[in-house]
Amino acid sequence: MSISNLRNFAIIAHIDHGKSTLADRLIQHCGGISQREFRDQILDSMDLERERGITIKAQTVQLNYQYNNKKYKLNLIDTPGHVDFSYEVNRSLAACEGSILVVDSTQGVEAQTLANAYQAIANNHEIIPVLNKIDLPASNPENVSKQIEDMIGISAKDAIQISAKTGEGVEDLLHLLINKLPAPKGNSNDPLQVLIIDSWYNKYSGVIALVRINNGSLRVGQKILMMSNKTSYEIEKVGIFTPKLKDVELLTSGEIGFITAGIKKVSDCKIGDTITNENKPCPKALPGFKPSQPVVFCGLFPYDSSQFNDFKDSLEKLSLNDSSFSYEQESSAALGHGFRCGFLGLLHMEVIRERLEREFNIELLATAPSVVYQITKTDGKMHKIHNPIEFPDPTLLKNMEEPWITSTIVAPKNYLGKIFELCESRRGEQIEHNFMGQTVIVKYKLPLSEIIIDFYDRLKSLTKGYASFDYQIDGFRESKLIKLSILVNQEIVEPLSIIVHALYAEKRGREICTRLKEVLPRQQFKLPIQAAIGGKIIARETLPAYRKDVTGSLYGGDRTRKDKLLKKQKKGKKRLKQFGKVNIPQSAFLEALKTSENSK
Repeated sequence: MSISNLRNFAIIAHIDHGKSTLADRLIQHCGGISQREFRDQILDSMDLERERGITIKAQTVQLNYQYNNKKYKLNLIDTPGHVDFSYEVNRSLAACEGSILVVDSTQGVEAQTLANAYQAIANNHEIIPVLNKIDLPASNPENVSKQIEDMIGISAKDAIQISAKTGEGVEDLLHLLINKLPAPKGNSNDPLQVLIIDSWYNKYSGVIALVRINNGSLRVGQKILMMSNKTSYEIEKVGIFTPKLKDVELLTSGEIGFITAGIKKVSDCKIGDTITNENKPCPKALPGFKPSQPVVFCGLFPYDSSQFNDFKDSLEKLSLNDSSFSYEQESSAALGHGFRCGFLGLLHMEVIRERLEREFNIELLATAPSVVYQITKTDGKMHKIHNPIEFPDPTLLKNMEEPWITSTIVAPKNYLGKIFELCESRRGEQIEHNFMGQTVIVKYKLPLSEIIIDFYDRLKSLTKGYASFDYQIDGFRESKLIKLSILVNQEIVEPLSIIVHALYAEKRGREICTRLKEVLPRQQFKLPIQAAIGGKIIARETLPAYRKDVTGSLYGGDRTRKDKLLKKQKKGKKRLKQFGKVNIPQSAFLEALKTSENSK
């Protein structure tokens, strides 16, 4: 097939605006899968995606469509909508020439709609705006079209109105994308130049790489070279997704497909690397992708220390599938050997942990999430702190800096006061706010540490679920920060230690102690829960003990019989408190670190 009859496009949108449902309709309309094999959200292959109702991994499918007596190949990539998976979107857009921007006609433009649209514009994409859910009574396509033009700055006069649920307007969309989206550029006769978009590990085939052929062609038996590390392989399989894996003889310039080449080491197949012909290499590598910047860090430790090596292997395999998280080995006196992992957000952290537990059958304990801080010691040397345990002696500190973000909040204008109140309580600095009809766009600078635990939950709660939130890292700022330690039964619990701003240390200490009192199981002895800065206790709560009525069986006699039994019980509880060990459940860690309803 001629390269002029190829179309590569991504579907981008805010979360829950109907990307995966539209992908379903396109696959059905083009006959990509039989009715017997079809299921809703067919491209969401992970159990975790189907349970949570979100797309975590970008998925691709090749569709065949006939239009004006010509056959076309359409390579569709369905992308995630949540801000934590924006790296997946960025990689997907690099493999395409155009984007379908889906906007819910009942909700309008939201924060991630803006972020994804700007990413598509940065990749020089032709963008087709699509108004979805027009079958719903609350649909307002005229108002949403105006929002697209005013807030994003692209024309929406030719925006297609569809219902991804019923299939209305899908055929018109297919005609428009064939006529409007540009065909890929490239030459099958030039030296081989292939971009690795994604990769994952299969225990039977080794590493499977999702690739976009820029120039040249790929076939079985061909000798290829990875340009980053100069390792060479022979291709065993070449194929496409229909959405099932289907072997083909050849992939030519402009196409998207997969290859296997007996690659066993995950480090040999880096996402963003360029593949070329071993005998006739291309003159230069493709630019690849900008490395992701983790913003949330936490320690992951296996409950069973004998599983450490399995845990290490599983992290290596999962990092091949999701290169947007980082990890490095660390050890803790309380938790043993584990890894300090960096993530793009709190949801990303939860998903990675759950995938490790499900896919590799390893039970994990996670420490409290934190961000990376920069410190300058009195000797002038700068260090980065990923973990409160690394916090140095305050006398050795010259200054300390924390990361800040620029956030965009899109919400109905009647919630503006509550949004201001929430952002100001988190040390926020307002940049601007603009009204677009009944919607307001608020921009704030905020410390990253103030939003990673429960900011998004509080924002959704205050705006009855209508607000959407997106952010970009904005560099570091000097701040007065201290380490807050939590003691349970007079022992420091390192996983609960946090770095906080000095102004809020006492308040946060009281909140954490109060929450721990609610979530910790009661013991046979009184349990002191304390917050401390250095050697100074700043807050305390006491969890009452279980009380057994040891005098219940007595009858008759004088008071001394009761006193004797109570004294014996008191002595036993004192000894138990001295030697008893308190096991803190995993659920207590995150629950304890959430801020209260009236926080700050």
